[in-house]
Amino acid sequence: EQDNWQFGSGAGFYLDASEKPWATHYRMYSYVTEELPALIAEHFPGAETARSGIFGHSMGGHGALVCAFRNPQRYKSVSAFAPIVAPSRVPWGEKALAGYLGPDWAAWRAYDAVALIEDGARVPELLVDQGAADNFLVEQLRPELLQHACAAAGIPLELRLQPGYDHSYYFISTFMADHLRWHAARLG
Repeated sequence: EQDNWQFGSGAGFYLDASEKPWATHYRMYSYVTEELPALIAEHFPGAETARSGIFGHSMGGHGALVCAFRNPQRYKSVSAFAPIVAPSRVPWGEKALAGYLGPDWAAWRAYDAVALIEDGARVPELLVDQGAADNFLVEQLRPELLQHACAAAGIPLELRLQPGYDHSYYFISTFMADHLRWHAARLG
C-alpha cells in the first residue's frame, strides 16, 4: 500500500491497527486515551486529568469523536472541526479502515462515530464546525450522517455550517476561541 497523506505515515486515523505492517506502531487510539494522559499526570502533577475535553480537525476530529464516544467517562466535553464522522461510509475511511483493520466491517464500527452512536455510545453533547465551502464536505466528511445519528439518539449536537470557509487552518483559527470557551464552560 502506498504511504501518503491519506494512508500510512500521513494518516493514522486514531485507531489501533491490527493488520501488518501497521499493527506494531499504529496505536494512536491507545496513545491518546491511555499513554498521553498517563504522561501528563506523571509530568504535570497539578493537571486535573479527570476533567478532560478533546477536539480535533478532519481526521483528528474523527479521532476526537471516537475517543469521546468510546470513553465518555474520561472526556467531559468533545468538539470537532470538519470531522470525518462515518469513515466506514466514505472513500478515505474505507481505504484506511480496510488497510489498518482488515476486511471485517464489524471491526471498523469501533472507529466510526456514527456507528458507535448507532450501537449505543453516548456523550452529553457535541459542537461541530464545518466549512460550507469545504472541498471534502460532500464525499468525505458527510456531517449530515452525524446529525441524523445524534437526532435519533437524542444527543444534543450544535452543527455549525460556516459559509465561505473551507478545510483550512484559517477556518480552524477563526472558530478556535469558540471551541475553547465551549470546552471551558463544560470543564469548569
